[in-house]
Amino acid sequence: MSGSRRGGAGANAAAPRHVAIIMDGNGRWAKARGLPRTFGHRAGVNALKRTVEAAPDYGVEWLTVFGFSTENWRRPASEVGELMKLMKAYVASDLERLEREGVRVHIIGRRDDLAADILEVIERAERRTRDNDRFHLQVAFNYGGRSDIAEAARRYALDVSQGRATLEIGEAEFERRLSTAKGPAPDLIIRTSGERRLSNFLLWEAAYAELVFQDVLWPDYGAGPLSEALAEYQARERRYGGAEIDDVLATG
Repeated sequence: MSGSRRGGAGANAAAPRHVAIIMDGNGRWAKARGLPRTFGHRAGVNALKRTVEAAPDYGVEWLTVFGFSTENWRRPASEVGELMKLMKAYVASDLERLEREGVRVHIIGRRDDLAADILEVIERAERRTRDNDRFHLQVAFNYGGRSDIAEAARRYALDVSQGRATLEIGEAEFERRLSTAKGPAPDLIIRTSGERRLSNFLLWEAAYAELVFQDVLWPDYGAGPLSEALAEYQARERRYGGAEIDDVLATG
């Protein structure tokens, strides 16, 4: 990560603090080139490296990426195995750099049914970067928004049954039981490849996020497409359910 800004969205003061990305299009990228889907996933890892490097230059402090969903287990075993190998390869190749450059790694999602070698990789990445605070990289791995909300409800019910909480629950208290509780809600959620849906990603946290859908396939992603998404975000007015000032004045 360099300290220089690349211009474009990075030059504006209103950069989103937290950007989340649904990294979509690996398979289509590979198919268009007559390659197996696994080649698309490998190219997607390089796109992630480029994006993690570029994001802090634009003033982004948190980046959350959808690495592997709870529904992805339905894919062919060979593809799932390749995705697991890529997870380990990414950490093996980039952990030292992330640690050195002040990136703190968080992994959100269910861990109870992950293989021991994957758990070791996750715990090692979090342990070695836990004192970093320049930039936060949050990876949703074996994650589903509905599952996370259900798990938070289960934790809350357990706390009530054991006298650690009351039935008078508020939103803030519920949020503290989500796996994303350590960080701020996303300001901007990007989905690549032209699809226009959240696909069970950060369902609670997305309540007031701006959504940007881009036609670029994930393996082609990097500083340029990220800058374009940030520029679109910065052109919008975030009202959190309030009215535009012109509407208020017009209606008295």
